[in-house]
Amino acid sequence: MSNDAILILGETEYRFPVIEGAEGERAIDIQNLRARTGHITLDPGYGNTGSCESAITFIDGERGILRYRGIPIEQFEQAPNFVEVAWLLIFGHLPSADEYKAFADNLTACANLDESMKHHFEGFPRSAPPMAILSAMINALSCFHPELFELEDADRFRVAAAGLISKIRTIAAYAYRHSVGQPYIYPNPALRYVPNFLHMMFSQPYAEHLCDPIVRDAINLVLLLHADHEQNCSTSTVRMVGSSQANLFASCAAGVCALWGPLHGGANAAVLDMLEQIHQGQISPEEYVRLAKDKDSKVRLMGFGHRVYKNFDPRAKMLGKVAERLLPTLGYKDPLLDIARKLEEIALEDPYFVERKLYPNVDFYSGIIMRAIGIPTNMFTVMFAIGRLPGWIAHWWEQAQTQGSRIARPRQIYVGPGVTDHVPRDARS
Repeated sequence: MSNDAILILGETEYRFPVIEGAEGERAIDIQNLRARTGHITLDPGYGNTGSCESAITFIDGERGILRYRGIPIEQFEQAPNFVEVAWLLIFGHLPSADEYKAFADNLTACANLDESMKHHFEGFPRSAPPMAILSAMINALSCFHPELFELEDADRFRVAAAGLISKIRTIAAYAYRHSVGQPYIYPNPALRYVPNFLHMMFSQPYAEHLCDPIVRDAINLVLLLHADHEQNCSTSTVRMVGSSQANLFASCAAGVCALWGPLHGGANAAVLDMLEQIHQGQISPEEYVRLAKDKDSKVRLMGFGHRVYKNFDPRAKMLGKVAERLLPTLGYKDPLLDIARKLEEIALEDPYFVERKLYPNVDFYSGIIMRAIGIPTNMFTVMFAIGRLPGWIAHWWEQAQTQGSRIARPRQIYVGPGVTDHVPRDARS
């Protein structure tokens, strides 16, 4: 019995191979569809289109599964380490002790920005969106490190990857400090990745910010849970830009711009806005859920549902537990957490949401956690970008190393006017 898919157009039959992934997912290989049939497929949003084969991340949305290089995401919960996960995603295996130390040393050595780059921050108004600064400054890095334009071998790529992962937190911290008119704080080589980032964010001259271990672990978990998620909008953008052989900096800067969109990276801020509206407006969670189900109402239940997950987002489960532990430890009583828990309880028991498979997603609790730590709302998407950067780098490199990769060039179905004659300007009505 043939494993081919059969397409019948008129009286002509075409066969296309069916390929199967490592986890049993199946796809019809239509790379030669237009050449053989003169037809293309139409798939707005690419929800049914596989753009590549990748060995980095696996998601099963129906079963609520997320794995990095085959490792279930839940196995990183007890000892969350963003640097280790970054190495895993980019290089394909968990680092040995020597590999981890060398990579961590590279991150420490690369943390500083060229002093000239600090003048670029001064050119932005204080009200500039941090994501705009982040994208611009990642692009600017390419001006200061032209030696990393051509990444033809693994050693040079490793230096570039470490430099970008290290410097993005410095850029992010400096963007925040500029927005509040505070002096820039240099990275401290004695601190690890997350404590160093929080040091640059919150330390004051002669008053260093001390990172509580539970805060360190919470931020590590937030970052690593965002580190990759298959072919989402920003990752696909990085791959598309990279397919033109654009350098790593330009490709990742494009990823930041894609993530900036409120439908992608801004969802956790939208959740926090919703919880604030419920709290400030003194609306009960039950009433808010009722309004959300009303088609004539403009009320939306944010943080529920996902384009891929039709089950509980495993990241949301993990972050919910972190929020429950973190806030009491910090002595932080947040009424928004109570509202979030009540919304979750109501929605999971309501047939309206259950039938539509609308479960809490990763954005539902991440904002509450970052708010408790002191991360301002306008920095939430920046935190997402810091976390997602290793995934972008991994996909850029995987594509660059794939033999036969072609520049991405989607087709379209033209629906405009037919042939139309040009009318001279003085004859136009």
